[in-house]
Amino acid sequence: MSLWRASMPDRLPAWVPVVGPALLGTGDALLVNGVDPGRDLGLSLLAAVALLWRRRLPVTAFLATLPGMYLTYIWLAPMIALYTVAARRPDRWLLAGTGLLMAAAQFVPYPAAELAHADRRETAVNLVDAFVVAATPIALGLLTRTRRELADRLDELTRSRAREDRLLADRVVATERARLAREMHDVVAHQVSLISLQAGAVQISTEDLQARAGARTIRELSVRTLDELRHMVGILRAAGADTEELTPQPRLSDLPRLIELSALDVTFEDGSDPRADRSEAVERAAFRTVQEALTNVRKHAPGSKVRVRVIEDERSGLLVEIRNGPADSAVPAPDLPGGGHGLVGLRERAQSLGGTLEARATREGGFVVRARFPREGR
Repeated sequence: MSLWRASMPDRLPAWVPVVGPALLGTGDALLVNGVDPGRDLGLSLLAAVALLWRRRLPVTAFLATLPGMYLTYIWLAPMIALYTVAARRPDRWLLAGTGLLMAAAQFVPYPAAELAHADRRETAVNLVDAFVVAATPIALGLLTRTRRELADRLDELTRSRAREDRLLADRVVATERARLAREMHDVVAHQVSLISLQAGAVQISTEDLQARAGARTIRELSVRTLDELRHMVGILRAAGADTEELTPQPRLSDLPRLIELSALDVTFEDGSDPRADRSEAVERAAFRTVQEALTNVRKHAPGSKVRVRVIEDERSGLLVEIRNGPADSAVPAPDLPGGGHGLVGLRERAQSLGGTLEARATREGGFVVRARFPREGR
């Protein structure tokens, strides 16, 4: 039900649309025929009473009003009945037939023999008047039906828009979950693995039993935290696809600080132009690529030498390469858990920006991660 029709009972009692037309038809019958009992008054009152069934039986109610119109010249009951037919039964042939019947009842006098003696000019005027009288309720009925259909359509569009808004809100929530999953993996895993690495170094180097026990506890908690984080990342990534990144985010200018805190033997070659006009998404992706690669070096190649290169030119865009040698057997592996989402997420991020990411083992026993990004991204 449309909003317009739903608000009708708030303005009018439910019986008014049913009884009101019948009361108007009764008033018209009394004004035309007076209060003296007779055939004319009976037919007029019959037409008024027939309006009580105009919604359920619109055509029957209209036909019941025609004798009163033809014999007693009442107008309101037939016009209301024809209006109802047009509003509820908009069949073109039905409207044409009922309209012609009403025009004939209006045009043909009673008795019909008087039509032959009428003046031609007067006859033409009466014919036009009859068609106008018949066309008016049909036009109003069709207009009302059209208005009701438009109100229903608008109501349906409103509900459809509300459903789309809810779906969009759910999509946004899913996207935020996926973004959070990526950030948890890139940021938290990096920091926790660094804590675990430092705790392992303290555990090996210190002679204090209490400090060694504390370092072992820190390392165990770090490993447990990363394991739980891996499970949470899997749940959040399954909730939706990620597109944009959360803010604030690191840029290329933050790479020296990241390398300084990595506790790795890193050689950094920065060939980027600090004045270049790069998109924030590209700079964040480049930073996350280096961050994830250094985390993987700590996990899988402890003690290896690492070289980080950032090269930039106008034609090929931004190149980020992280290359590490084989692991040092003298350095114990930190035994940190991995969720397997790091390189997958980096490749998805690069592709979403119109770039590429390559990750492979080298002949020397190390590993190389190479990513290319356009300056602007998609």
